[in-house]
Amino acid sequence: MDLQLRNRTALVTGASQGIGRAIALELAREGAYVAVAARRKNLLDELAAEIERTGGLPPVVIEADLYNPETPLRLAAAAKQHLGRVDILVNAAGGSRPIPFEAPIEKWEEGMTLNFYRLRELSHAVIPGMIENGWGRIINITGSSEPRGINAANSAKAAVHAWAKGLSREMARHGITVNSIQPGRIISEQILRMHPTEENRKRFAEENIPAGRFGEPAELANLVVFLASPLAGYITGTVIPVDGGMSRFAF
Repeated sequence: MDLQLRNRTALVTGASQGIGRAIALELAREGAYVAVAARRKNLLDELAAEIERTGGLPPVVIEADLYNPETPLRLAAAAKQHLGRVDILVNAAGGSRPIPFEAPIEKWEEGMTLNFYRLRELSHAVIPGMIENGWGRIINITGSSEPRGINAANSAKAAVHAWAKGLSREMARHGITVNSIQPGRIISEQILRMHPTEENRKRFAEENIPAGRFGEPAELANLVVFLASPLAGYITGTVIPVDGGMSRFAF
């Protein structure tokens, strides 16, 4: 299947490892011209080298820390400068923030800032260009709607879902789709910290994941690449879990 992504441009945040890295690789393999952003430039440089080795266009590497309030506008401007325009934005930066009931407000602000505020600000920074071009894709990598305890990231991701749904209704007339993907246990640095041994992962999968295993980043990236393509123009406002059947909601 030709996903018609040649000559499309994409900005991927959180691209230094795990899901974000896999998404950047798959977009590049489909012919997109990719800008990759994260805090760890050395890992982005390694990713850029791999993209070129596998035949992709040399990507744009942007070192960026989304905790900083000026980063969304700077990142959007840098991506536009180097790519010419941003057709596709993949918001893959973020991280779990489990906190105790007694946590101070600063902990909540930290979790909300990276996982919602900056994501929204970056999206709003690139959307005017998408409206001007009459086409765009925004894909958010979010998180579970079935929290196991208090986690600032869960609350932030729920905010993303509500914001993205409203945004999708306003942007559809401009040819822009907005979708969110909920990863389950997809292998990444964060997941390996939570489940550090093969035995632990095997036991968790047997007890909680109908598919019986943890997922690979590429398995989620394949869905992102499809949603980013012109073929997915009638899919918008959705929240799609990629979790091997772990979630228990019917819809």
